[in-house]
Amino acid sequence: MSEKNDIKISAPDGIKISALLKSAADHALPVVRDIGDEQLGAPTPCAEYDVHALLDHLFQVVVNFQALAAKRDADFGAAPEHLTGEWRERFAAETARLVDAWDAPGADEGTSGAMGLPARTVGSMVLGDLTVHAWDLARATGQPYEPDAALVGLLTAEFGSLAPTARKMGVFGEPVPVAPDAAPFDVLLALTGRDPGWVPPHRPQD
Repeated sequence: MSEKNDIKISAPDGIKISALLKSAADHALPVVRDIGDEQLGAPTPCAEYDVHALLDHLFQVVVNFQALAAKRDADFGAAPEHLTGEWRERFAAETARLVDAWDAPGADEGTSGAMGLPARTVGSMVLGDLTVHAWDLARATGQPYEPDAALVGLLTAEFGSLAPTARKMGVFGEPVPVAPDAAPFDVLLALTGRDPGWVPPHRPQD
C-alpha cells in the first residue's frame, strides 16, 4: 500500500477483523456498484488518482490482502488493469473472499508475510482502505456514503494515536481543520489529511 492516504491501524483484541470487514464491505459495495463507466475519469480526493486508478488500487488491495490473511506474501507494485468485463461483480466477489480469508482460523494471529507486522495490524490496513476509499469514490461520483458509526469510532481512536507517525512516514497528509462540532466521520477523514467538504471541481458545494 503505497498511496499517500492509505491507513495503518490495529483493531482491538477480541473483535474479529472479518466482522469489521463485513461491515465496511456492506457500506462500500453499493458505492462501487453505482459508479458509471462515464465517471471513471473523474477526479477523487486522492489527487494522484482518478476514479479508474483508485478502483484499480482498491481492487489490488482487496485481492492482495487475501494472500496476507493466509500468511502469504503479496505484490504491491503497479496495479494491473482490473476494470474489464463485469468488474463490479468481480469486485464484490473478491471482497467476499477477503472477508472469508480473514475469517479463517488463525488469520488474526501471528505475523503476516514479508511485511513482518502483526496479523491484526495487517488486517486493519485493508479495513481502513475499504472504509476511507469508499468515501473517496462516493464523493467523486456524487453518491451518499456513511460507514457504521462504531467502525468510525474505532478507526478514529486508532488514528488519534498513530497519526503523527503516519504523517512522518507519508501515509497521512497533514490534518485538515474541522469545526469543534464536526460529525465523527468528518473528524476521521480530516485526520487522514482529507478535506471532508471536498467535491469534484465541476460540482458545486452541497
